[in-house]
Amino acid sequence: MSDAIETVNWGVIPGRPGWYEPARAARGLRALADAASLIQAAEAGSLLDGGGIVHGHSGAVFPAAVVAAPLLLDIAQQGHPAARDTALGLVDEALSSYPHVGYTRVTTPCGTAVPICCAIAHHLRARTVFLAGLGKRGKALLADAADHWRFEIQECAADGNDTAAFGTLAGRFPAGVHAAELHLAGGITVLDDVVLEYPPVEGSREAALRVIGRHPGELPPGATLFPVECGERVQG
Repeated sequence: MSDAIETVNWGVIPGRPGWYEPARAARGLRALADAASLIQAAEAGSLLDGGGIVHGHSGAVFPAAVVAAPLLLDIAQQGHPAARDTALGLVDEALSSYPHVGYTRVTTPCGTAVPICCAIAHHLRARTVFLAGLGKRGKALLADAADHWRFEIQECAADGNDTAAFGTLAGRFPAGVHAAELHLAGGITVLDDVVLEYPPVEGSREAALRVIGRHPGELPPGATLFPVECGERVQG
């Protein structure tokens, strides 16, 4: 655990000057990984909550939270029960907090400008078995993560004036018509009217979306869709 924390250069991760404190991120994670009591876990949590990955007083989240999320989930799985509770609370806070202007997106394997909340949700979904096994608290985290859905386009077909996009859905696409960001090759295009045509069946992530008023050429395979409201989350 310590090696994974130390290999991160927290100082090069961007964050709003005067708010993000890289040293707090590194010290807080090390202390939380080593915590063996409620007091030690609380002290470590205060470092991370006071400018390390979030600024709890103002409800701000920093890009460092995306890098810290899998480490916090490792601590939750392997650490002291008090450290587990603190780690899960921090991930929950990071998911629900809003970033500062200019620091709202991160580069991930899913794209180069992924909203922070969607990137954190991806890490939570990767620990579905563990979180579901925690009972009510873990399931609540997974339910919150599901709102930050992601759809990866595999193929498209014209359907009248619309396009049927077939691919894989992570999370839960809400009922009704919604706007979505289409990410491809570093660019972002807003699709105003997207609706879930065929939801995944149990045990599968395959689904289909209808993109109203768009032709297939605008939705190439390999493109990824995210909720437009996630991209608009920002500190007021």
